[in-house]
Amino acid sequence: MTKPADMLRLGVNIDHVATLRNARGGSHPCPVSAALLAQKSGADGITAHLREDRRHIKDDDIVNLKQVLDIPLNFEMAATEEMVSLAERLRPNAACIVPEKRAELTTEGGLAVTGHEARLAPFITRLKAAGVRVSLFVDAIPGELEAAVGLGADIVELHTGAYCDASGAERAAHLTLLRDGAHYADKLGLEVHAGHGLNYENVSDIAAIQQMVELNIGHFLIGAAVFSGLPDALSTMRRLMDDARPEKSA
Repeated sequence: MTKPADMLRLGVNIDHVATLRNARGGSHPCPVSAALLAQKSGADGITAHLREDRRHIKDDDIVNLKQVLDIPLNFEMAATEEMVSLAERLRPNAACIVPEKRAELTTEGGLAVTGHEARLAPFITRLKAAGVRVSLFVDAIPGELEAAVGLGADIVELHTGAYCDASGAERAAHLTLLRDGAHYADKLGLEVHAGHGLNYENVSDIAAIQQMVELNIGHFLIGAAVFSGLPDALSTMRRLMDDARPEKSA
């Protein structure tokens, strides 16, 4: 069944299937098989982050994903010559530039765009010349969104980690920032995505933001799949996202 054009898309990050595989070595469980199952189960896209230290996704995983997927591949990457060259060769649907530190367990915040335009601009120019849509993983800060537009980014993915980690009034304040950021990014002509830390309990308020086009969710879905299976985890997340969507204007 063809999905409505305005339906919020669910991108599934399969990094932590690779984490589990790498903990034991060998080839099981296979992240490419997980991506194909997610595709069959209704995912709108697959996200994979090839880190500099190759702690989870490996080069062969990215190559194989590009070869077998019928849905878009979102290639998360640091702004380095190595990663840009790989993206130029493979031409994923999108390349999402994220900050990356060796010591971090997971991405800790949005990419610093303001003040780093001179370093980022040549990489973004090359990606766009290769036909790759460029996404920047940023905090919902007006200056960062404006800088993203100035660099020619197609998409911003708003970092939801602080919202997900907070509670009460603090969470409400972070939600307001995300709502305002999504509205402003949309006004600037950017496609708006969001991700990091989203789960069954906190996804609805983010999904309800009318300017959101796509949510990228990984760690929680892979963890939930341990108990219920990946198709069920995706189905539950999909239902929560759909139920939260605001009524579209006639």
